[in-house]
Amino acid sequence: MTGPPAQARMGRTQRQHLVARILASHRVTSQEQLVELLAAEAVTSTQATVSRDLVDLGAIKVRSGDGESAYAIPELPREQRAPDDHLRRVFGDWVVEVDATDTIVVLRSPPGSAHVVGSALDRADLPEVAGTVAGDDTLFVVVRDPDRPATGAGAALADRLRDLAGLAARTPRDDTESD
Repeated sequence: MTGPPAQARMGRTQRQHLVARILASHRVTSQEQLVELLAAEAVTSTQATVSRDLVDLGAIKVRSGDGESAYAIPELPREQRAPDDHLRRVFGDWVVEVDATDTIVVLRSPPGSAHVVGSALDRADLPEVAGTVAGDDTLFVVVRDPDRPATGAGAALADRLRDLAGLAARTPRDDTESD
């Protein structure tokens, strides 16, 4: 006698790919429904996890012809710059404290939500942001001065790592344009 499929944990990238497929093929009206649909695919997940996945995927709720809202992923390239109003909304909802040094801005958020802020900031493609590192409730934003290309040990290490990755060398112009 066979029972329901065994539940398994799945890596974030694979789970998000599955979430995108589910949203494309089902009318998903709630995060709880999405958790159930993942379970039907033998994937264990929580509402908090699918909430983060939906944010990472850029999913939005859209109203259908019958007035009911369902999740959808816009047909925009992932690399497209996030609009300023999206960044303002995320910061207004999730950032509770901001501090800074010369080259690092530290953002604090409620527990479990720093990645939401980091994802929004990464997608905003601000020229003065070199990158972000998110923990549970803290986000480090590494500052880049668009008017002063990186020099010294940091630039040398970046060149070496770029070479190891098989990436083209950056030109000074790359430092003033967004990636």
